[in-house]
Amino acid sequence: LVFIMHLQEFVTVLVRDPRIQKEDSWHSYIDYEIFIHTNSICFTRKTSCVRRRYREFVWLRQRLQSNAVLIQLPELPSKTPFFNMNNPNHVDHRRQGLQEFLEKILQDALLLSDSRLHLFLQTQLSPEDMEACVSGQTKFSVADAIHSFASLNRRFPIEDEERKKGKNDADSDSESSSSGLGPSDDSISCGCKASPASEES
Repeated sequence: LVFIMHLQEFVTVLVRDPRIQKEDSWHSYIDYEIFIHTNSICFTRKTSCVRRRYREFVWLRQRLQSNAVLIQLPELPSKTPFFNMNNPNHVDHRRQGLQEFLEKILQDALLLSDSRLHLFLQTQLSPEDMEACVSGQTKFSVADAIHSFASLNRRFPIEDEERKKGKNDADSDSESSSSGLGPSDDSISCGCKASPASEES
C-alpha cells in the first residue's frame, strides 16, 4: 500500500531562467530559478520558486554528502575555467546539469529528509543562515522559514512566465537577496514575479 501511494506522489523541479547578477563593478555571476511543484508530504510548500547560484549548489552537495556518507551523490556540472556566462550554450549546459542533479537528489528518501535541502529549495536564505536554522541557532524553525518566505512570494505563475517573456525582459532584473529572514530582505528575492529590484543585496 505504501508503495502504491508512493507512485502517486510527484515532485516536479525545473531549473530555468538564468540571469547575470552583478556583485560589484568587477564581478558578476549567474543565478537560476528553481521551481518546485509537488504533492509530496515531504514538502512544507507544494509550490515554490527561488533563485540560486552555482556555488550554493556546491555547498548543498557538500552538506548532503557529509550527512549521508553511504550515498553516492550525483555530480554537479563541472566547474570549468572556460565557462563563459555570455555563451548561451555554456549557460544552458550548466542549467541542464543543475536540473539533473536536483532531479536525482529528489528521488532519494534519505536526502529528502535533510532540512538543508528544503531550505535550499523553498527559501532564499544564505548557506550560513540555512546552517544556523538547521542547527537550532535561529528563532525560527525550518517550517517557519519556508512559510515566511512563501507568504512574501504568493504568486507562482507557470503559463504567466511565457506571456511576460517578450514583454518586459528589460525590467525583469530581480536581485537575489542572500540575507536572513525578514520582509525587507526577502521580498525581492523570488525571480518568478520579476519586479525591478530597488534594494542592494
